[in-house]
Amino acid sequence: MELNRKNIGRLSAGRRSVVILIVLMALLYGCKVTYSFSGASISPLAKTFSIQYFQNRAPIVQPGLSQNLTDALIDKCKAQTSLKYTTSVGDMDFVGEIKDYNTKPLTVGADAQAATNRFTISVQVKFTNAIDPTLSFDQTFSRYEDYNSNLDLSAVEADLSSKIIDMIVEDIFNQAFVNW
Repeated sequence: MELNRKNIGRLSAGRRSVVILIVLMALLYGCKVTYSFSGASISPLAKTFSIQYFQNRAPIVQPGLSQNLTDALIDKCKAQTSLKYTTSVGDMDFVGEIKDYNTKPLTVGADAQAATNRFTISVQVKFTNAIDPTLSFDQTFSRYEDYNSNLDLSAVEADLSSKIIDMIVEDIFNQAFVNW
């Protein structure tokens, strides 16, 4: 019996449901769509990622900054990709170090005193994509936050560091995985 609209209408309700189910399953299993809320575009051949501890080589070493940055990047990759984290070298490997951590006056007020200071963190990252080496990179990522010079850096440092780390991690992730 040839399956067409007229013949499907003659089938019993049970058989019609089976035919529709088979057609839907064929459509669903025959198509593969990869979608990611992060916009990440990762080869299906890639299975693992690794992130080596980011050493702090800045002139000013802030305790905990290296661990916070390393953990934030690991968390971002775990949350936004289907890759598995490994402590050995993965298909996607990040190696890096904190190169700069500083604050300096940005604007000067009428009394020749700094009105705004700029707090900056810079991170050098070497990303190796073992699946597609053309997507590998060695790049410095730098972000900053401005703050009122009437405030002592120690009063705002934790909050500013957290914001800057989030921005840098986002930049690193996008450079590695979002190929727009």
